[in-house]
Amino acid sequence: MSVLGNLVLIVTDDFVGQRIDKAIALLATQQQTGISRARIQVLMEAGHLSRDKKTITNASAKVRAGETYHLQLPAPEKAEPEAQAMDLDIVYEDDDVIVIDKPVGLVVHPAPGNRDMTLVNALLAHCGATLSGIGGVARPGIVHRLDKDTSGLMVVAKNDTAHHALAAQFADRSLSRTYQALVWGDVVLPSGSIDAPIGRSTKDRKKMAVTAKGKAALTHYKVIENYGGVTLVECKLATGRTHQIRVHMAHLKHPLVGDKTYGSGRAKTRYEFLQKFPRQALHAVGLQFIHPRTNKVRKFTSQLPIDMKQLLSELESFG
Repeated sequence: MSVLGNLVLIVTDDFVGQRIDKAIALLATQQQTGISRARIQVLMEAGHLSRDKKTITNASAKVRAGETYHLQLPAPEKAEPEAQAMDLDIVYEDDDVIVIDKPVGLVVHPAPGNRDMTLVNALLAHCGATLSGIGGVARPGIVHRLDKDTSGLMVVAKNDTAHHALAAQFADRSLSRTYQALVWGDVVLPSGSIDAPIGRSTKDRKKMAVTAKGKAALTHYKVIENYGGVTLVECKLATGRTHQIRVHMAHLKHPLVGDKTYGSGRAKTRYEFLQKFPRQALHAVGLQFIHPRTNKVRKFTSQLPIDMKQLLSELESFG
């Protein structure tokens, strides 16, 4: 990481008792740096604020008089991603939308540590200047995302009208997304709903968690197959929070197989091969939306990827 500079910020009596993010933003303004509070929060989450050589990430903590903070300012990076030709599994495409079957390992949009060879880079090469930019310069056309190690169906907008229409469907929940996941344990109820708010974990800002201060989140699930100690479930999202299925299933005490962030496995299990699975066993199998131009319902399905199929085959032969 290249560094633009390092600000030294000393808390005076005027700022005692204020939130760290607010106080740092005000102190930075006094030095005429023009760094917004939102930018301070992003820098804190990335580990760029320290006090006494200790990284500070809790933006809501209160400052004390005389404390000295060091804010590291990363050098600016190029805002616009480059077009990079890549093979894409395009399920459907017209003048308004593209439906992609995203493979495991493909990052959706550029971010620190993943500036190149993302889905956005590939889409820019495929679509050229026609790609919608309403989602932001760094995320043209993207109206929803899948984690790097989650595979399956995504819809991308190719123009602003389509982007507005799809975003509205996400908001009113008329756009439907269905996933299949392999989770640890025997899910007893054949179906159910998990209605639990999701927000940043207070213990680890890089993780999400069920928390009273989070945003409303609702996941519907049903059991497809129980293998005795591990279950294949289908999950339908009613909301679109970060890591929603992974967080909700872990909250239900059934974390996803292979999920190293929210519970990677069981200390004792007869399925040792499952503990070696290198990613969360999650695939977007279904996608349904109203086409922004024709107003007709479009429905798409995707088969499980090879790695998840192999897991299920081994489970079936095991027992």
